[in-house]
Amino acid sequence: MADAGDEPILRTERLDLRAIRPGDAELQYRVLNTPAVMARLGGPLTLEAIAQKHTKTMEFHAREGFSFLFAIERETGELVGHCGLKRVDSVGAKNPGDVEIGWLIREDRWRQGYAIEAIRAVLEWAFVTHDAPHVVALTSQSNEPSWRLMERLGMERRSDLDFDDPRFPPEDNPTILYSLNRDAWERSR
Repeated sequence: MADAGDEPILRTERLDLRAIRPGDAELQYRVLNTPAVMARLGGPLTLEAIAQKHTKTMEFHAREGFSFLFAIERETGELVGHCGLKRVDSVGAKNPGDVEIGWLIREDRWRQGYAIEAIRAVLEWAFVTHDAPHVVALTSQSNEPSWRLMERLGMERRSDLDFDDPRFPPEDNPTILYSLNRDAWERSR
């Protein structure tokens, strides 16, 4: 897949996953930054905080060749979420530098299969294109839909890598971790 401009980096049956670009912070702020969507991620962010995250994401993508991507619904052209890869950099994490997958889907598209569709494409991107030996996903114990999806994907719970993340309130700590290695991913395809 192409990696520049409006071209998607990844395509699924219903989604184009494209790089985050300058000016996208406003779109994310309007569409994805709701109390429900951000409930287990520390709550809604300011526009400035989203813009800072986007700058970091674009710099990371230029350096590493992967990052978080906007998930655009092809049928409507609308932003339905984001999904992608980064390096674990959370304060207190026991596995800094590991390849981490993350995602979120806007509330009116929940339970329609968009998350798993995007995640499967991003996992292939991690293992095939970027030769990751394993991928991790982080969430809180209270975010049951998230960790249930990790289990559905064949990810293994790694309680030895749990940690307290100071960015989140007590009800969202500890941060729990799931991992998927290349062999398990290949078996699950």
